[in-house]
Amino acid sequence: MEEAPPSAEGGKTKSKVTLRSLSKELRRVTYLAAPMLVGSVSRYLLPVVSLMMAGHLDKLSLSGVAIGNAFTTVTGFSLVFGMSCAMETLCGQAFGAEQYQKLGIYIYCSIISVTLVCFPIPLLWMFEEKLLILLGQDPSVSKIAGKYSILLIPALLAYAILQSLVRYLQTQGLTLAMLLSSFAILCFHIPVCWALVYKLELGITGAALSVGLSHWLNVTWLVIYIKYSSACERTRATFSLEVFRSIREFFQFGIPAAVMACFESWAIEIMILLSGFLRNSKFETSVLSICITTTSLHYVISYGIASAASTRVSNELGAGNPEAAKVAVTASMILAAIEAISTSIILFCCRSVLGYVYSNDKEVVKYVAHITPLVSLSVIIDSLRATLSGIARGSGWQRLGAYVNLVAFYLVGIPLAVVLCFVLHFRGVGLWIGILAGSTTQLLLFLLKISFTSWKKQATKARERIFAQTRADGNRGLT
Repeated sequence: MEEAPPSAEGGKTKSKVTLRSLSKELRRVTYLAAPMLVGSVSRYLLPVVSLMMAGHLDKLSLSGVAIGNAFTTVTGFSLVFGMSCAMETLCGQAFGAEQYQKLGIYIYCSIISVTLVCFPIPLLWMFEEKLLILLGQDPSVSKIAGKYSILLIPALLAYAILQSLVRYLQTQGLTLAMLLSSFAILCFHIPVCWALVYKLELGITGAALSVGLSHWLNVTWLVIYIKYSSACERTRATFSLEVFRSIREFFQFGIPAAVMACFESWAIEIMILLSGFLRNSKFETSVLSICITTTSLHYVISYGIASAASTRVSNELGAGNPEAAKVAVTASMILAAIEAISTSIILFCCRSVLGYVYSNDKEVVKYVAHITPLVSLSVIIDSLRATLSGIARGSGWQRLGAYVNLVAFYLVGIPLAVVLCFVLHFRGVGLWIGILAGSTTQLLLFLLKISFTSWKKQATKARERIFAQTRADGNRGLT
């Protein structure tokens, strides 16, 4: 097979940033983002549904499962989610360069690599109860949280494989299968979780097992689709030694991507922990948790646009179309801004009733209304920075993203939050301003990077990496 030259001039077409090309790209990004949005929200709601089912058992179960969910997300699910983001660079650019067999190699590589990372994580979860007690958590709540986390171990492995499959399909634009699968699994999860928790009286055990069962069913469905669908025929590959040779390349992108994701999720959890040191800690933590839950749900929605941005940018860079990649960046940011401003306005207008979604306590509702203008601003910032993070993953900037998140959240956001909350006594509002400052810093740093980026160099670099590896693989085959 004749190789395309590893340069930015090797692409199929050249695109100029015109109104027509921008309009066309907006339609492409929207077409990709819509099903990704539904799929990501459906997967996000699985543990939320289990939490809601467990919460109706009693307050102890609600607290234990909530802490268990938070602990497993921070120490496990965020890590494997981040590592699988390496696929967005590797598969996205390889698909754009028409190196279709590489996608098959990378999906094997990703599943092996992320599964290996999963093995030590359950050891930490087994000691969660003792760790939480050591940190001052109530022993009865810690026991529930520890038990729930251990029961989530099968879900972690399924989630790791699922994220690899999702990235494989996402980078090819095969989003309809993901949408149907994720939505169908959510519809399955709700009655099954209810039956396990209440009808079979398994309680929190049923809530945890239902998450794992749903993830494994999703994995099974997507594996069958990939194996037999004609849409995946070009990118299916047989398992070979090339899989093991690609593991090093995967980790070069996967480790920084995991650090990038973990730095962000850890910062949010640190804010919640800090709220526990306030005078009226239960009240402050409740309000902060309501705001974070609201913005987290929106962030999942924004992730659909971010994934579409990652796919379009990586495909065009791999194809050697730097101008088209630039158009994709612009279109993605426009779409993110439209979605963010619309959501922010709705949230602001509903600020007086937002608290009632979570609580009947009038004091909580009043405080939520007071802080909602900041939350509305956070929605705009979060949507834009999520899209920029997607662009960074598609461009292969995971290492830069890790440094950006370190600076934004740990050198700016958290220190400012501590000063505003505990020194200037702004309480929960001070903590939220700290979160907002960190997010804004991340947004500005990514914008600065993009404004000075030569997309032609990025496209050349992407193709050089892809074809250098292809030549190396070919030389091994000859010897």
